[in-house]
Amino acid sequence: MPKVVVSEFMDEAAIAAELSGFEVLYDPGLVDRPEALAAALARADALIVRNRTQVRGALLDGAPDLKVVGRLGVGLDNIDVEACRARGIAVYPVTGANDGAVAEYVVACAMLLLRGAYGASAAVAAGTWPRNALMGREIGAKRLGLVGFGAIARETARRAAALGMSVAAHDPFVAPEDAAWRPAHGPVARVALDALLADSDVLSLHVPLTEGTRGLIDAAAIARMPRGAVLINAARGGIADEAAVAAALRSGHLGGAALDVFAREPLDGEAGAVFADVPNLILTPHIAGVTRESNVRVSAVTARAVRRHLTGS
Repeated sequence: MPKVVVSEFMDEAAIAAELSGFEVLYDPGLVDRPEALAAALARADALIVRNRTQVRGALLDGAPDLKVVGRLGVGLDNIDVEACRARGIAVYPVTGANDGAVAEYVVACAMLLLRGAYGASAAVAAGTWPRNALMGREIGAKRLGLVGFGAIARETARRAAALGMSVAAHDPFVAPEDAAWRPAHGPVARVALDALLADSDVLSLHVPLTEGTRGLIDAAAIARMPRGAVLINAARGGIADEAAVAAALRSGHLGGAALDVFAREPLDGEAGAVFADVPNLILTPHIAGVTRESNVRVSAVTARAVRRHLTGS
């Protein structure tokens, strides 16, 4: 009976439905207990992870029977894909199942940060009535810039266009003649990165973490953005320089920022100290793509892929 190890949280109904008949060890705390995870993988045929389990090096060396890795999400920066390929281990990321969740997160953060009125409950309840201080900005007629124009960025563009935003994107891997630039909701301008930075009221990141994208949005890039612009990173930590984002918020150059991903995850007190008392900032724990609905979809698709690989059907 094949053994499947699940080291991070997953929808348990999907495990019951899609992995019935397998020996399944579901322990979402294994990611934080490396010795226990290594012991569990010593005779495992399959491993299912999210973004925190590092599938590389000693972990792979200690899993001689591993045949397949399922990734509850699309990013693969926590998996040594080349090492898996060399060992004959198949890797199955999930594409499409949480695109809408991330797109909703991006648009919601943009609206919240532009309007700036939604943190006033305590002040209003205390009778201060701060109307003048809370005169924020509308999202309509603002320009959304997308760094990367893959599936999630396209879903974000569709929602933003429905709210009256104009949309531009930079992605050298999407050909100029690709129909993605001319969706039904209206064309998306294909521009160079410098122009995107200079002209975007809201800049949202949608690229993987690679050597080419690490530190892409640094202090110099932020300085090229319009004063008062909003920056959103729900892609990968390390693409935006966190200290530079915090400094730009403190100086008022950035009008707001939402960070769902960080160079160090989980963010601890030491790494998080850079954000202490920073204004107009939303920090969330890598949750943009995780909703109750998307968790069900992602879990089912991943479990199904693992089952098919192990059984051939």
